[in-house]
Amino acid sequence: MLPDNAHTQAARGEFSSLEPGTTRPPGSPRGAVIYLLVTLVALAAFVWALGPDRPNVQPAPLHPQAASCPRLAGPFTPTNFTELPGLELASLSKERRNKVLLRLNMEVCPCGCNGSVAYCLASHPGCDKCKERAREIITEEH
Repeated sequence: MLPDNAHTQAARGEFSSLEPGTTRPPGSPRGAVIYLLVTLVALAAFVWALGPDRPNVQPAPLHPQAASCPRLAGPFTPTNFTELPGLELASLSKERRNKVLLRLNMEVCPCGCNGSVAYCLASHPGCDKCKERAREIITEEH
């Protein structure tokens, strides 16, 4: 005869290993976890090995490049010009002048040369698009 709480334990299966003729299922929880980890590592290695080379895609330029401005190699890099030929910045206050110079050095030139507006003004004085953008920046900051 079983104790009083033994009926509830037996109903939950806690005595299943004590009953004669019953066996535990093959494998243990630890073995299943190890098997799962080995499988995941093997799958990750397989996916990594099959990973195709990613193409190096560059977006098309938004504006056609001006003939007077050759395209710079590499990604856009801001410049650090403090004086620019052909721009009248003396009429601006020191604070406004610094804001204009910051924007001219940080904004990409609209002609498609991949340089800053300030770089294009200094390197290609014949570029009308960068002169126009510089005037717009000066009027916006004025």
